[in-house]
Amino acid sequence: MTVIVLLGVLLVVVAGCVCVVWAARGGPQWVRVVATATIAVGELVRRSDKRDRRREGQE
Repeated sequence: MTVIVLLGVLLVVVAGCVCVVWAARGGPQWVRVVATATIAVGELVRRSDKRDRRREGQE
């Protein structure tokens, strides 16, 4: 079951990356929306990782 969930997450990530590249080349509106969402989620993950690193340094 865990493998299926991980494959699903991997599929979503790869699809998001494809949409980012496609949107950069002028894809349709729905691709631009998915690309924007993918970039926003990536930024949230990056910020969360930075916060975790700062907390580890304070301890």
